Amino acid sequence: MATPAPVHPVDEVPPVRSLAAFGLQHVLAMYAGAVAVPLIVGGAMKLSAADLAYLITADLLICGVATLIQCVGFWRFGVRLPIMQGCTFAAVSPMVLIGTTGGGLPAIYGSVIVAGLAIALLAPVFGRLLRFFPPLVTGTVILIIGVSLLPVAGNWAAGGVGAKDFGEPRNLALAGFVLAVVVGVQRFAPPFLSRIAVLIGIAVGLAVAVPFGFTDFGGVGEADWLGISTPFHFGAPAFRASAIVSMLVVALVTMTETTGDLLAVGELTGRRVEPRALADGLRADGLSTVLGGVFNTFPYTAFAQNVGLVGMTRVRSRWVVAAAGGILVLLGLLPKLGAVVAAVPAPVLGGAGLVMFGTVAASGLRTLAEVGFEGNHNLTVVAVSVAVGVLPVGVPTVYEKFPDWFQTVMNSGISAGCLTAIVLNLLFNHLPGRPGSREDGAAAPEAPAVSA
Repeated sequence: MATPAPVHPVDEVPPVRSLAAFGLQHVLAMYAGAVAVPLIVGGAMKLSAADLAYLITADLLICGVATLIQCVGFWRFGVRLPIMQGCTFAAVSPMVLIGTTGGGLPAIYGSVIVAGLAIALLAPVFGRLLRFFPPLVTGTVILIIGVSLLPVAGNWAAGGVGAKDFGEPRNLALAGFVLAVVVGVQRFAPPFLSRIAVLIGIAVGLAVAVPFGFTDFGGVGEADWLGISTPFHFGAPAFRASAIVSMLVVALVTMTETTGDLLAVGELTGRRVEPRALADGLRADGLSTVLGGVFNTFPYTAFAQNVGLVGMTRVRSRWVVAAAGGILVLLGLLPKLGAVVAAVPAPVLGGAGLVMFGTVAASGLRTLAEVGFEGNHNLTVVAVSVAVGVLPVGVPTVYEKFPDWFQTVMNSGISAGCLTAIVLNLLFNHLPGRPGSREDGAAAPEAPAVSA
C-alpha cells in the first residue's frame, strides 16, 4: 500500500479551534495598522464621522478578501503562503495630495484602479527579477523590514501617535507587562499555548487595561450591527493623469515591498518563493488593489506586521491566515465586532509588537548567516543597504525637500533598502572581472595555489 505524500506545514489544516485562535491572533496583530490608512486619509480630507466609519468597514472587508485571495488563491492569483494583506502606507501622502487638491475620493479611486491593473500586468516581469534576490539581498531586506517596523511598536507602547498621554510611564509599563506575558507563555506554557502567546498577551493586557482606565467599550454601543460596502459609494471614479502617475510610482514601491515580504515568509515557512509564485502573489496584490478602488478603499500589499508573527509562533499554515481573512470579512460586515477589536489599547499592541517585529529582524540575521563575508564586499552591501533603509525611519523628514516621486520611493525604508541591496549586489558580485564572489552572496572558494 502506497504511503501518502507528506503535507507541507504551509498546507496543513489545523483543527477549527486552533484556526480560530491563531487567526484572531493575526487579526489583532495587524488591526491598528489596517485601519490607520483610512483614518489618516479621511482625516486629512476632513470627512464626516459617518464617512470615516464607512472607509474603515470597507477597508476591513477588502483586507479580508485580499488575504483570502493571497493565501488560498485561485488560478494564477495568490502566492498561497500565510500572508496578511492590508492598505499600504506608501500611498498615504500621494492620496492625501490627490484627495485635497486633485479631485477628492473619486480621483483617488480612479488612480488606485489603474495602479492595480498595472501591478497585475507587471507581475510576471517582477517574477523574472527573482534571480537578483540571493540570500545576501533577501537577508538584508528582511532585516530592514524588522528594524523599520520597531518604531511602530515603540509608538504603540508609548500610547499611540497623537495620544495626549504619549510616553506616560503607565503606558510603557502596560506594554512591558504584555511583553513579559508573551515571553513567559512562550517559555513556560505547553506547545499549543506557546503558539498563541501573542493572543494570550493581548487578552491578559486588555483585562488589565480596562479596570485601569486605558480603554472603554463605549464605541461598541454606537456602532451599527450591519455595514455593507457598495461599489463607488463616493461617486464614479475620475481618471486624472497627474493622480495616475503618482499612484503608478506607489505601485512600483509596493511591488518591491511585497517582494521582500513574500521572500521573508518563504524563508520562515521553508517554502522558497519561485518566480512563478512571486508573480502570482503580485498579481493578487493587483487584483486586490482594483477591488479597493471599486469598493471605496485603497491599494493593498502584504502586511509586514504579520511576517514576524509567523516566525515567532512557528505556525506556518496558510489556512490559519485564511481564517484571519474570514474574521476580517466579518469585521467589515459587522461594525460592532470591529469596534470591540478597536477597543484594544495601543500599549497592549506595542508590547506584543516588540516581540513580533524583533523576530522579523532576527530572521533576517539568520538568513545572512548563510552568506560568506570573507574575501568579498558583502559586508559593505549589508551595511550601506541597512543604513539607507533605516535612514527615513530614524529621520522621517530627511527627504522632505525632494520631489514627491522621490519621497514616495525613498521614504519607504523597505523599498529604499531593497533597491540599494539589489544595486550594490550587482555592483560588487555580478559585474565582470569581480573575483572572489558568487551569485548567492557567499564567498567563492579560493583557487588552490599552483607552484611555479
